[in-house]
Amino acid sequence: MYNQFFDFKERPFKLVPNPEYLYLSRIHEEVLARLNYAVDYGEGFVAITGEVGTGKTTLCRMFLENLDENTEAAYIFNPKLDVLQLLKSINDEFGLPSTDTDSIKTLIDRLNAFLLDMKAQDRRVLLLVDEAQNLSVDVLEQLRLLSNLETTTSKLLQIILVGQPELGALLESDALRQLNQRITLSCHLIPLTLEETREYIRHRIHIASRKPGLAFSAAAYRSIFKYSGGVPRLINIACDRSLLTAFTRGKHGITNDIVKQALQELNGERSRKTPTTRFRNVGFVAVLSILVVAAASLYIGRTARKRTNDGSIKKIMRHKIETPALPKAPAIAVETANAQLPRPTI
Repeated sequence: MYNQFFDFKERPFKLVPNPEYLYLSRIHEEVLARLNYAVDYGEGFVAITGEVGTGKTTLCRMFLENLDENTEAAYIFNPKLDVLQLLKSINDEFGLPSTDTDSIKTLIDRLNAFLLDMKAQDRRVLLLVDEAQNLSVDVLEQLRLLSNLETTTSKLLQIILVGQPELGALLESDALRQLNQRITLSCHLIPLTLEETREYIRHRIHIASRKPGLAFSAAAYRSIFKYSGGVPRLINIACDRSLLTAFTRGKHGITNDIVKQALQELNGERSRKTPTTRFRNVGFVAVLSILVVAAASLYIGRTARKRTNDGSIKKIMRHKIETPALPKAPAIAVETANAQLPRPTI
């Protein structure tokens, strides 16, 4: 919508893992270097974790695209699979037959023969599993068994697991302690700093622009960082909406006022998406209140009946009957109103 207005080749802040737009922060550059090291030296298991939107998938795709021609790679990006489906997916990625059998042993035998052939050709083979926090314990255990495919001198298959922080917690569970012991390299992606957020925005605009010119104010950068916490995906959302707001205003520079309006619109859209949940919560509270009142009424009723049965209420009523009421004072004039009333006889 605004590409022509800002002279972009394409939208610079699209929510797709395009390796061309990858900005290598200090931590991203470090993780990429460790991945390359793991491949070069034949490390068996590698685990990479990071919060949602920190650029894990973009980093992985850049890593895969820059592998040399002596490396064969399989990329599994939908890991909600059982053991059989996972093995078939791996074989499919390597161009091995998988549709003619449902035998796990047959699939593993074919994979092992392929790995031995690659080893004979002095070629490396790696398997990268994205969103690995969604893997079941059984599937992770099968991956551990695949890492047993080796010669006396080296691993035949290197496995890289990429996922959210839940992956780390899963690997540390008692059921996966054997797999956790085989992870020789572990990295964690963290959000960008304020300075890195500024450079990230400039980097993406530079890649998308046909000519330089578009600039964000210093205050605009700070507002975007405060909103996003340095998470690249949230930075993209804030910047894309800010560009749209500037376009509707006919402005070629992104000021803090424009960013604040864009963020207010984003927050407004989120609040409009939640009334159903809010009403549902109110309804739940109302029903819960009714149940509490009903339970209290039932308890009080049972307590009253119990007291009636043990005679406590009867005793109170008898006491009231046996205590005579005070006699009514005779009508007297105002000047004798303070006269002493006669004491009742009991």
